[in-house]
This record gives sequence, structure tokens and C-alpha cells, in this order.
Amino acid sequence: MNNNDLNRVKKEDPFLIQYQSSELRIASEFLTTWLPFLCRDLCHNCSKTLSDRIHSLNPASASSGLAFESHLAETPSPRMSWADMAQEDELEEEGEEEQRKVNKQVNDGVNVLKEESSVSKVVQKPMLSREEREHMRFMHVRRKKDFICLEKIKGKIVNILAGLELHEGIFSAAEQKRIVDFVHTLNEMGTKGELKEKTYSAPKKWMRGKGRITIQFGCCYNYATDKNGNPPGILQNEPVDPLPHLFKVIIRRLVKWHVLPPTCVPDSCIVNIYEEGDCIPPHIDNHDFVRPFCTVSFLSECNIVFGSNLKVVGAGEFAGSIPIALPVGSVLVLNGNAADVAKHCVPAVPTKRISITFRKMDESKRPFGFVPEPDLQGIQPLPYDAEKPKIFKSDGLAKKQRVRREPKMDGREHGERSDARSQHHYPGRYQRRPTDKPRVRVNLGN
Repeated sequence: MNNNDLNRVKKEDPFLIQYQSSELRIASEFLTTWLPFLCRDLCHNCSKTLSDRIHSLNPASASSGLAFESHLAETPSPRMSWADMAQEDELEEEGEEEQRKVNKQVNDGVNVLKEESSVSKVVQKPMLSREEREHMRFMHVRRKKDFICLEKIKGKIVNILAGLELHEGIFSAAEQKRIVDFVHTLNEMGTKGELKEKTYSAPKKWMRGKGRITIQFGCCYNYATDKNGNPPGILQNEPVDPLPHLFKVIIRRLVKWHVLPPTCVPDSCIVNIYEEGDCIPPHIDNHDFVRPFCTVSFLSECNIVFGSNLKVVGAGEFAGSIPIALPVGSVLVLNGNAADVAKHCVPAVPTKRISITFRKMDESKRPFGFVPEPDLQGIQPLPYDAEKPKIFKSDGLAKKQRVRREPKMDGREHGERSDARSQHHYPGRYQRRPTDKPRVRVNLGN
């Protein structure tokens, strides 16, 4: 489809005439990113119709000749829209020319069609400073901190999810894509032997749920007693590659945006690359790492299951107290009881997934010769209250924009009421929970 075709489509659809071609292109790119989710549970013909409709908004993508299936399977175009690039931070290290184009899109107004003269009028959008843009993104982060699952531990009723937090909106779609692309690059480097031996691990898949790829930076963590008799924990005499620059940028974002405290800045991380059917068995993270720590999810949604007494039912299937949905791009923070009382596991994932877990090592457990990263020292959170809505003013405009906090987050309310001695079986399939009312899981069976 060329520009003439696009103009024809706009004339045929009154809804589109109020938008510029650049804005329609941005909409196409954004919706393409979400196409796998939007097409979920649709038949092939309906999915094809939806895909064609979305790509018709962008002449470049519509004329690329790519088959429909490749749009669903492959990562969207790397070009970032102004909506994703509005925040001029370290995750968006594009060239000066690209930034100039992006800023121009931000400052351009929408074209208002004049039927009398067919002349478009440009309405200038308010120009926001970098601080205001960051403030707005920061205040739109959704934070859930009231998870509840009551279990009887040593004769006392305990909320095993105390200290659990879920943050959404920390990373834009374009930022997520850049991170995922970098992980794919690391994976290729690992397969070619370009990373240190203990950095990259790709075990053979000898059974369902076994064999996910792991890439470790900062330290090498030993999951189980190895052939040399080393117990589970950090191997202090095994060198691995240092934290990549992009991962340090992510860490700074996590601390600045009030996800992790400045007293617990991560100095290590582990990347997990899941194929369909891969899982993580029940465990509590080793205390060679201090609390809190966090996990960022990419590519697909899945459940993480918590419980003080998780049981393995089968390959990739576990029985436990409560599942928590992990949306794409979300950050799960584990602290308190959620980190030290409750075990957690990831049932067999339904499709490809990437997670990155960031943790701070106990100083006495650091590898021999470890040197802290200079650019991760002295990070301070932004001077905003993450729990209160803010009022924005820009360019002397009297208009005030109030951001409403804490919307309901689908499928991430508390656990539903259940029989006191019941335990629930969670196979490797992602399911969202209904959100009609809050629920509390009570398990007194221990």
C-alpha cells in the first residue's frame, strides 16, 4: 500500500481523517507489538483480518511482503515511536538524527481538517521538559503491594506473601524490545563460545521442564552440589563476565523509580531463557543474596506459584497455595515472608519467555577479586512520592492533569477463599483470574 492507498483508506473511514500519516504509523507499530496478545484465542481468519487491518495503517509494513505468520512469530520493527521515546533516558541511546526526528514528532500537533479550504491546521502540543516527562511516566507506574495468602506456620497464622510487590509500566514496549534483542545477542555469543564458561549454560533437555538456558553476570551461582562437592551458593573462585552496560542501565531505572531501595543495589543478575515447557521447581533463593531482589518478565505472560509447602505433581506441574500472574514487562519484587517463608516456582511455560533476576550479593560471599561497578554507586530514587497522584503544569498552561493511582490489576488480586486444608494444582498453563472482587487465600493445613 502506497501513500495514495492510505489516503483512500482515510477517506473511506471517517475515523482516520483526524490523524496524520505519522500518527497512523505510530498506531500501527504499537498495535503490531501487541498483535500476538490481541490474536490470542482468535481463529486464523479473524487473526489475519485483524493483522491486515493494523498493517494497513502503515504503508511501509503493509508493503513489506511479510507473511501473516511471521508478524505473529517475529519481534516487531525496532523503530521507536515518539510515545516510547518521549522519555529521554539511558535506555534510549539513539543517534542525534533519530532523536531530532522523535522530538519533532513530539512537538508537532495534530492536523485538523478544514473542509472549506482543505488546508490542515497544526495545533502545537504542550512541550514538556525531560523532568516532567520522566515524572509523568513514573507516576503512571502501577504498584501492587497488598498480596495476602494466610498459612499456618509453626502454629501461627502468617501472611506468606508479606513483602511481595508487583510493578507495571517500568519499561515501555520499545525498551522491552531492546532488552529482548540484547538477550538474543547474548544467547548467540554464548553458543559461539564468546562468553566465559560459567557465564553461559545451555543444558540438554533430557525431560520436559529441564534445560532452560541461563546467562549469569557478576557471579556464578551453583544451584545444587556439583561434582567437585561445592554446595549450592555463589562459587567464589569461578569467574564470570561482568554486568553488561544495558543491565546496569536497567538497575539504575529500578532504583530511581522506587522499585528497589538504594540500600540494595543489585551487583549480579541471571538471565533465564525459557522454551515452551521449561519451568523452575519450588525453591527459596539462597541467602548468599540479600533481600530484596527482583525478576523482570519479557515476551510472554506466565504464573509464579507461592506456598510454604509446594509439591511437585509431575514434569513442570506443581501443587501450591496461590498463583500470581506475571504480565509482560512487569517487575516482581521479593522481600520479607515472600522471599524467606514462602517457596516459589514457575510451572511449565506455555510459550517462549525471558526473565532477568537482579540480586545483590552478600559482601562476604562475593567472588574473589570482585570489584563493585563504579557507575552503580550512589544511586538515589527520584524525589517523588510513588503513592500519591501528582498535578502537572507545562508552559504556563492552567490545565491540570491528575493521575489516578492504584487501578485494579487483572488477575493479580489476592487468592480466593478455599477449604482450609486444600492445595491447588497448577499445571504449566497461564490463566488469568477473574477480578470481580478481592480474595484472600487461607491455608491452615500445615
